[in-house]
Amino acid sequence: MTDHSVSESADNWPLPATSPVLRLRRLRELGLQLAPSGTLDAFASRLATDADAPYAMVNFIGDRQFFAGLHNPPDGSDLPRVARTMTLDQGYCPSLMTRRKALVLTDVYASPRFAGNPVVDQIGIRSYAGAPLIDDQTGIAFGTICVVDITPRPEHTGQATLNLIKERRDELLEFFRQHSPLPHQQHQP
Repeated sequence: MTDHSVSESADNWPLPATSPVLRLRRLRELGLQLAPSGTLDAFASRLATDADAPYAMVNFIGDRQFFAGLHNPPDGSDLPRVARTMTLDQGYCPSLMTRRKALVLTDVYASPRFAGNPVVDQIGIRSYAGAPLIDDQTGIAFGTICVVDITPRPEHTGQATLNLIKERRDELLEFFRQHSPLPHQQHQP
């Protein structure tokens, strides 16, 4: 079976400690909370629309996943709704915290590493695109953005989806920088 995944090249970040305590501390320092955000919900909705997907999330990851931004299918849809939290063994976003680069799975069934994840059966996920949110001052990966769909995507769409998820990740990180209570300093590799 062919692995239908596309990923960006590895970033040249120093590897930070991956402690949930450090991630949560950095979220607080950046003025971000493990709470629903109307602004991040709107971002997730725009991401879902741009990717033509029923689900999109802005995910802050500590000792669990918290979707501060969440787009679900509309009320009355036959599709299941995603809650604001998931354990770390559910979904694909936690793997991006150590991968430290974007990932597109056009068909999760084609990737043995990801096909057995509980969300495949619980939500019916068949395709996934996500990118880590990495703080440019500390190198700490504190979350992800992602879109998921219940249908596989044609393999030839992988690169376009990868470009979209990276562009939206960069937009969100810039938004965080502009609205952070901390003075911004450029990360020095």
